[in-house]
Amino acid sequence: MIKQIVFTAALLITIIIFFYTISTIIKKIRLTKPYPIKDFGKRFVLLLKVAVAQSTILRRPVVGFMHALVFWGFIIILFGSIEIVFDGISGNERTFAFLGPIYNIVIGLGDLFAYIIFLCIIAFLVRRIFMHISRFQGVEMKAVSHRDANISLLLIMILMVTLMGTNIFYIVLHPEGYSGYFPISAYLAPVFENMSGNTAYFWHEVNWWLHILLIFFFANYLPYSKHFHVFMSLPNVFLSRLESLGKLDTMKNVLREVRYMLNPDETPDISTEVPGLFGVKDVNDATWKNYFDALTCTQCGRCTDVCPANITGKKLSPRKIFIDFRKRMDEIGPKLIKNGAEFTDSKSLVRNYISEEELWACTTCNACAKECPVNINHPTLIVDMRRYLVMEESSAPGLLNNMFAHIENNGAPWQYSAEERMKWAENLK
Repeated sequence: MIKQIVFTAALLITIIIFFYTISTIIKKIRLTKPYPIKDFGKRFVLLLKVAVAQSTILRRPVVGFMHALVFWGFIIILFGSIEIVFDGISGNERTFAFLGPIYNIVIGLGDLFAYIIFLCIIAFLVRRIFMHISRFQGVEMKAVSHRDANISLLLIMILMVTLMGTNIFYIVLHPEGYSGYFPISAYLAPVFENMSGNTAYFWHEVNWWLHILLIFFFANYLPYSKHFHVFMSLPNVFLSRLESLGKLDTMKNVLREVRYMLNPDETPDISTEVPGLFGVKDVNDATWKNYFDALTCTQCGRCTDVCPANITGKKLSPRKIFIDFRKRMDEIGPKLIKNGAEFTDSKSLVRNYISEEELWACTTCNACAKECPVNINHPTLIVDMRRYLVMEESSAPGLLNNMFAHIENNGAPWQYSAEERMKWAENLK
């Protein structure tokens, strides 16, 4: 009974803290602009392909397959974690055992994946700490970023060790028969068969409690970590931009004006809505999907690794764009919530976090968006920030300003008028 009370109290504290954190994130989302969602059928197919089947990440066969194994393993192990919650509340043991063969299959896979994930996490830690992978480096990757990644990996590794321990000592405690199937732990349990019942019970409880309390801690650590993608990757892929890569969205208020200019006989769409800011200057000018992307970013560096601008030595790092977006929202978001939407701290995402040089280095080739394992579309946000610079501040590189002037004066990007456009062909036969 005491165990149930303590467990229920720990669960309630976890849920309260978690929902407080999520409510704070929702308040920040409300600071941003709308992002329409439709075509749910296409989104579900995309979810199965990219998020469940891990199609993008498997482009790198070895490391990608290891990461996919960890993802699939977590999905299977989630069943056991839910069972532990029911066991803790009810005081029962192996609550879902009534499922029979299905239970044996799922628990068996969970036991197998615990060891697979453990080995994969060791490999990931070795890669991060000793192999100095180039895509894990960059000006945006501070010491805290590397520390955060290592802490998350260590927590996952300990979760797997405690799951193994729970399974092994559960088998030791039930020599006459037990519920479930444990393909690996059953072979390791005989090592402890001479252990007394009290000792085996002690180690089972230690592993059981450590495992579930680490899950509770991890659930509330993730929203502040780069590993928040554990929660966010599935919904973010479902909410992906469905248009073809390279297609840039038009600005509706500008499009309306251009159509009227080209066709003055058309009845203008008179709207009482006050035109807002053109483009994105700060995080509250972006859409909630941009913030969703920032929360989901795994900081894996695949986007920066394939960026032609970054490869040729430019300052642009697509990963930095969304790391900076999340940092800026963490900085200004609470102040906007407290003081209202008109509050300003005299800083902004553009310039204070992301320089003009970075934004204009982007070629909008979409290599970053194609490579992202969680379907973040970097160029759309970059283009929106460039739109702000051009349309609000008339701030563009000199060559672009020359082109804009030629379009305004000559109706073409070149410095020659329409009448002189064919002069180059005058002496040709």
